[in-house]
Amino acid sequence: MTYNTIRIGSWTVYLLKSGKFGLDGGAMFGSVPKALWERTNPADEANRIELALRHLLIDDGERRILVDTGLGHLWTEKQVRMFRMEQPEHALDGALKEAGFSREQVTDVILTHLHFDHAGGATMADGGEIVTAFPKATYYTQRAQWELANHPSPKDRASFVAENFVPLKRYGQLEILEAGEEIAPGVEILVGNGHTDGHQMVKISGSGETMVFLGDTVPTTTHLRLPFIMGYDLRPLETLEEKKRLLGQAAEEGWWLFFDHDPRVPGVKVKPGEKDVEISERYGGN
Repeated sequence: MTYNTIRIGSWTVYLLKSGKFGLDGGAMFGSVPKALWERTNPADEANRIELALRHLLIDDGERRILVDTGLGHLWTEKQVRMFRMEQPEHALDGALKEAGFSREQVTDVILTHLHFDHAGGATMADGGEIVTAFPKATYYTQRAQWELANHPSPKDRASFVAENFVPLKRYGQLEILEAGEEIAPGVEILVGNGHTDGHQMVKISGSGETMVFLGDTVPTTTHLRLPFIMGYDLRPLETLEEKKRLLGQAAEEGWWLFFDHDPRVPGVKVKPGEKDVEISERYGGN
């Protein structure tokens, strides 16, 4: 459980990490041959690569906006082994505490999407009930994502766990958005549909600086390469176009880009390269 901070305008952005887990490397890199992706992301004996669980907490003294909630703890021992989950018992609580905050102080939760590794910590067990993990927060998702999560296709059914998100509506804490919008001054949601319907990236701007939390559009530094697109993506060609636009603008305007799953590098700046963009600056590492 670790954090760093970066200042963007009136916002202090805490870069939180609540643990790590493993997913199949082939699924994470789609049609890219293993001989290429294993150079940067070595796999274990079950072909799983290490992935981080990263989040943002965006604070201006009044609003404390959490981006993504990680895996949570509503898992069987078999599932913990299957996904090689490595996180403390109160993982996100601990990361928030290190930064000086508690779950009760979070005012807003932006879920990039409702897959289990992003929305799993949105709820928690309280006795025999599944309740919201952030009792005073408004949670945000896109209508397209909400509809898909509640009526998934056979392709992505395993990615959605109803107990992670259905209670948000039951407790009256869910706000369903129709498009990208500004959640607070300088905090904007960017919507794409390549990875999944209504996927939300988060853009924070102010005082001449911009950073974007990329979600699963670009989950690791290796995915900065344009052809490196996950097999999990519903529309890989849309992901490709989203990456072209986003990374091109980030290179031109000097944005910070932060990753949800890179195991070593929280964020980078990029510049135009011979084929794709290249990393010009790295932000720390944890």
